[in-house]
Amino acid sequence: MDEIVRAALKKWPNVPACYGWLALDARGDWYMRDDRIQAAGPFPAVKGSRIEHEKLREFIERNYAADDHGGWFFQNGPQRVYVELEAAPWVWRVRASGNAVQVRDHCGAAATPGESFLDEQGRLFLAAERGLGIVHTQDMLDAANAIEAGVWAPRQAAFAELPQRFGFRLSPQMDRMRA
Repeated sequence: MDEIVRAALKKWPNVPACYGWLALDARGDWYMRDDRIQAAGPFPAVKGSRIEHEKLREFIERNYAADDHGGWFFQNGPQRVYVELEAAPWVWRVRASGNAVQVRDHCGAAATPGESFLDEQGRLFLAAERGLGIVHTQDMLDAANAIEAGVWAPRQAAFAELPQRFGFRLSPQMDRMRA
């Protein structure tokens, strides 16, 4: 977490959380979802405006974390901005050459996946030390090569079961509204 964010948290410790305004899709892209977009429909059916500003994306990614209840958020100064997730809290980028496989998350950090899963849509998920992520669609050839090399042996899993199994919430906003 950035030092400026830590300082803001100390200065203003009781700022209410924000829900529905930020989303992460299955390709690792961040989206802003203003009131108009939120009223038009839920994420990912209605995505919003893709964040293309490099420094803003980097700031979000440095301050991206999870709460104790599996809600993922961006700590924006003193305010938690909860994230709507399309598939998982992480999007894995995979590079493979034979048995040598390199995995990085959408924020750029290296990961070492263990378990692997295929859902009913044929999407590949990898579980690593920091949680579950979906493999980016552009990296499926390298992921398939890693599977054929025996690096991973995916098991079938229903997508609806993955959030509970791995302790994350796709929509903290919807969970808040149900409570």
